[in-house]
Amino acid sequence: MTHGGASENDDDLAVCEVEREPDPSDSLRTFGAVVQALREHAGLSREEFARLVQFSKHTVESVELGRRMPDESFVERAEEASGNTGALRRAAKYLTRGEAGLAAWFRRWARLEKVAVSLSTYECRLVPGLLQSPAYARAVFEGTVPVAPDDQLQDFMATRMDRQRMLFERPTTPFSFIVEEHVFRRKFGETEQMRELLDHVLELSAPRNVTLQIVPLEAGLHACLDGPLQLMETPRGQRLAYSEGQQNGRLISDPREVSLLQQRYDTLRSQALNAKYSRGLLEQLRGEL
Repeated sequence: MTHGGASENDDDLAVCEVEREPDPSDSLRTFGAVVQALREHAGLSREEFARLVQFSKHTVESVELGRRMPDESFVERAEEASGNTGALRRAAKYLTRGEAGLAAWFRRWARLEKVAVSLSTYECRLVPGLLQSPAYARAVFEGTVPVAPDDQLQDFMATRMDRQRMLFERPTTPFSFIVEEHVFRRKFGETEQMRELLDHVLELSAPRNVTLQIVPLEAGLHACLDGPLQLMETPRGQRLAYSEGQQNGRLISDPREVSLLQQRYDTLRSQALNAKYSRGLLEQLRGEL
């Protein structure tokens, strides 16, 4: 960031563009909107505000539009220039960068996922992201509407494959998956790609800390028919849940609601095949290809 004065020359603009966030997060956009609201409430133009905070007008604009992560000095000076309400200092503690390859509504869960002491997943639509083969993941992303551009598709792929490393890099963290049988029967691509998918799932679910259970077709109706579900326990012992639908996702922290979802998951676990028989079913499906 530019310090010392409110320079508005071409070099400063170039620096601003280089440091622009490639994928602004919701928290950056919200913080920027608060900065703008406080500035306007104080009756200051961007140029006037820029002089007070000792950053360029372009930097102020980028922060207000959520395109730039403000550093500590910007936050402090903006706080003073906007009346010392304390709002910016408090809000700055929750700023996060955007994460390429992750839907905006999933980012917070993905960050929590990295430090969770346990993670449980139920899926009835598709193979869980943590178990997808590269070809399967690509097919999922290529089928999205609107169509993702090639560079974005690569970000999606890299992020998904990177997330899977958790299963091996955290051998003492229990990962539980419950997946409907029809998910593994749904065809995609060539026969060899289907085999690769099943081999990939068998490999990733082999470690002792990973448990995969399949809900067989004959199991009938069960406790989790409301849709996909994820559950986790944080290092502080808090239990959280996450549910996802069309173009949205919801992180659930209310203890009563999380407890209910945990009960449903535990009930379904008793209705699904155990890990041994689930692996056997996957091997059978692979042999049928």
